[in-house]
Amino acid sequence: MKSKSRSAFIRSLSLHAVLIPLAIIWLFPLWMMFVFATMPDYGIFSPHIELLPSTHFAENLGNLQADTDFIRALMISLSVAMIYTFLSVLLTAMAGWALARYQFLGKSLVIGIILGTITLPYFVVVIPQFIMVAREFRLANTWVALIVPPLFNSLGVLFMRQAFSMMPSELFDAARVEGVKEWQIFLRIALPLARPTMAALAIILFLHSWNNYLWPLLINSRPGMMTAPVALGTLIGLTKVSWGGIMAGAVLLTAPILVVFILLQRHFIAGIAAGAIK
Repeated sequence: MKSKSRSAFIRSLSLHAVLIPLAIIWLFPLWMMFVFATMPDYGIFSPHIELLPSTHFAENLGNLQADTDFIRALMISLSVAMIYTFLSVLLTAMAGWALARYQFLGKSLVIGIILGTITLPYFVVVIPQFIMVAREFRLANTWVALIVPPLFNSLGVLFMRQAFSMMPSELFDAARVEGVKEWQIFLRIALPLARPTMAALAIILFLHSWNNYLWPLLINSRPGMMTAPVALGTLIGLTKVSWGGIMAGAVLLTAPILVVFILLQRHFIAGIAAGAIK
């Protein structure tokens, strides 16, 4: 027993000896981003690397707010991300449920098309999508244009299909025998069982919407509809770049994501593991 515990301790020690330096390497750029956010522009490009924060964070935040109305942009990004995540999780869950539990003509073709869309680069579809939304539907500079076009997520559909396929069919058959309607089986039985997978998918989709830059940049031209990443992009001008403001804005964009991931990492890992096991 002592030899086993000793070998387990050695393995644990070796694993930590490898992972701790890797964690430091991953965290170091985030720390330097925070340090740069507390420095003036001339301090960022100083030949001497500063590893400790300075005292100009409030000044950089003030300049950022004055140049871009960043608080408003953050609220727009947060609202868009929350609405998008809720609707996209619900939509992908319904599509995944249909593909996992129902048999219909052309099902294999639908799955093949969904798989095919994953292989397409986003830049292939973004211009036709922009023309359709902005010119044909005249929805530019609207909340609908920000949220609806990227709503259907192919990876999310396959993710939810995998989760529903792993559930025992006998459970749903028993519910049907008891007279439970199909929509009640989906809402009251399937979705609660798929909660870990939905939590993981929600985090992924929220991150996708929160960090999305290209589509909001294309579809919105009004300053009052800018999301936070687009607002940060406006600080890069032809003759002037507000590096302190950019770093301060990057800290404000990164901090909520780190907090959400730390609080929900258990659900995220459980959902990823559940979707990976057949």
